[in-house]
Amino acid sequence: MSNLKAAVIGTGFIGPVHIEALRRIPEVELEAVASLDIESARSVAKKFSIPKVYSTWKDIIEDNQIQVVHNCTPNNLHFEINKAVILSGKHIISEKPLTLTSKEASELLKLVKEKRVVNAVNFNYRFYPLAQQARTMVEKGELGNIYLVHGNYLQDWLYYDTDYNWRVESASGGKSRAVADIGSHWCDLLQFITGQRIKSVFADLLTFHKTRKRPLREVSTFKGKEEIKASEFEDVQVDTEDAAIVMLQFEGGARGVFTVSQVSAGRKNYFIFEIDGSRRAISWNQESPNDLWVGYREKANELMIKDPSLLSENARKYAHYPGGHPEGYADGLKNLFMNVYDFIRLGKDPIVEKADFPTFEDGYNEIQIVEAVIISNQEKRWVDVQYK
Repeated sequence: MSNLKAAVIGTGFIGPVHIEALRRIPEVELEAVASLDIESARSVAKKFSIPKVYSTWKDIIEDNQIQVVHNCTPNNLHFEINKAVILSGKHIISEKPLTLTSKEASELLKLVKEKRVVNAVNFNYRFYPLAQQARTMVEKGELGNIYLVHGNYLQDWLYYDTDYNWRVESASGGKSRAVADIGSHWCDLLQFITGQRIKSVFADLLTFHKTRKRPLREVSTFKGKEEIKASEFEDVQVDTEDAAIVMLQFEGGARGVFTVSQVSAGRKNYFIFEIDGSRRAISWNQESPNDLWVGYREKANELMIKDPSLLSENARKYAHYPGGHPEGYADGLKNLFMNVYDFIRLGKDPIVEKADFPTFEDGYNEIQIVEAVIISNQEKRWVDVQYK
């Protein structure tokens, strides 16, 4: 096949991250970028030498040269754009959440099967080499029976009441914020590693800033500190959670709990888990992604260093540099996208052949978990996750 031509919709935080990862994948050409903020789109296109710039995502749909679309827009636009891409027959890689509701996600699942287009959701943490190694260890029975699964995903970028982003608004981000935004990554990765789906949840959602100060001018995601005068704010009510504590029951019998927070001072992207088994335990921290802790009762603990020569065959293909050469966040996206584009290039049928990347079905399942979390918080009880 000739080079696959791709386009990215959205030029906020994550759009350029997709673009940088795509630039590192052979036989992929970035054909176009689109954004309602045309000046931002032009700036990104110039920086990355992208030939076409569009002011609306609909131009991407109508461009017959484009074969693969990356949807990097705010959450409330995901369903409409994903649906239009599928109906056009183009392959689609969507940011999470796939949609705002399970009803919308179910409609997309039906459409991708009808149109037989390759579909993926950006749960990129699966594609760190040591995350893959952890999965292999579980599959081989090295941990024994899984007892407990626990951890955190903590950030501080919405720590102050003057911190603001479209994700705070349920109309743009959805009814859940911390759980849907970062908790979905934690849940996806731990289900991927353990091979056990989350069966039921008991959740406590917390909103510490009931009112936030929304800037009257647009500010960037993960903006840090920007000088904004008091007169440039307006007070708004917040109806999404700043943090959550969620207990879990897994279909294979494991029990778990995780905490997510976007108001934990000093924590930038602190994604950590521990899996406790009957033979040993393992722990991994995304901020130190090249180390995997292995715990024992009967002997000294170990620290496995990311080194292709020491990893399992499956994990080895995701480690592109020798031991001692760090790989991290950007490499996870690249690994995910490489799998998607290889799947397309080889002409695989997404209905018949199993994908080695998270698909819209995984996106649908995560939305079902989030919806169960919301019900559990409202009704103060265990709630079963409603999978198809």
